[in-house]
Amino acid sequence: MKRFLLAATALISLAAINAASAADLALKAPPPPPVVDVWTGWYAGLNLGGSWGKSSTYYSGTGVGFAPFTSSQSMDGVLGGGQIGYNYQWSSFVAGVETDFDWADIRGTGAVGTTAPTFAPFTTTAQQKLTSLGTFRGRLGVAADRALFYVTGGLAYGRTQLNTSVTTPTVGCGPVGLCGAASSTQWQTGWTAGGGLEYAFAAGWSGRVEYLHYDLGSHTQGQFDPADVAPIPVFNSSATFRGDIIRGGINYRFGG
Repeated sequence: MKRFLLAATALISLAAINAASAADLALKAPPPPPVVDVWTGWYAGLNLGGSWGKSSTYYSGTGVGFAPFTSSQSMDGVLGGGQIGYNYQWSSFVAGVETDFDWADIRGTGAVGTTAPTFAPFTTTAQQKLTSLGTFRGRLGVAADRALFYVTGGLAYGRTQLNTSVTTPTVGCGPVGLCGAASSTQWQTGWTAGGGLEYAFAAGWSGRVEYLHYDLGSHTQGQFDPADVAPIPVFNSSATFRGDIIRGGINYRFGG
């Protein structure tokens, strides 16, 4: 019996010593490493990408019997330029602002044929061009090691061009035929939103892939018939400028 009691006491003492040692080790475990600030600072870079979208041109006739009608066209092309911005990182969160400006060659053409009382069937053609696109956006993201996942949104602006024409292939211009043309260029403003992934692949350097949707509103103008003595537009046309962008970019962070 004495031997059993001595063995039990020894086992209990050994268990208590092991528990105390484990508690000491837990208390002395090193703290987790701090999150490395990869993103704070000013940066600048270049981007290149493509754009696609579906646009429409709405025509409203100014004469009696002209019913409104619409043509649709695809708006596709490329764009490229540069960006500059500032990020601030706290813990794993990153907030910042960015502005960019891209030269663009995004265009689309659409035509629609229709009729009106007392006139021969006619065709209206619209050509849209977006020759530049810029944005001023906020960014908010989450950093995971060297990767940054972010959403972005803000102001968009661009230089748009709209060319429209009205032709009557069977009879040309004149009392029963319609002719008219117009061309105008203007700056428009709107909004943009999207998101992306940026990765810091070297000290100060990062690459990104980004998606944006932009909407610059409508570009409106009137088409005049040269056969009319009074300068009254035959049609008023209004074309939408909106689309989607995917572009890649590279940035260099040059200051905190």
